[in-house]
Amino acid sequence: MTTIVLLASLIALGYTACYLAVCAASPWGRCRRCHGRRYHRTVIGTRRDCRRCDGTGIQVRLGRRLINYIRAEYRAGHQ
Repeated sequence: MTTIVLLASLIALGYTACYLAVCAASPWGRCRRCHGRRYHRTVIGTRRDCRRCDGTGIQVRLGRRLINYIRAEYRAGHQ
């Protein structure tokens, strides 16, 4: 039983490390609302610029925001 928990923990830790490495190398990702199309359709069917990404189609990844937050907290504590 302990080996299964340990293996699951190592897999989760490895996945997290890989995701943070991807976020550090490529901080931009496609917008989740418009899927990178820069617009979305309204209820009546017209196109509108996506408000979440301001019509660019890209957003900062969640992991990159976490990295930036940790860096800012570290720098604020060491001034």
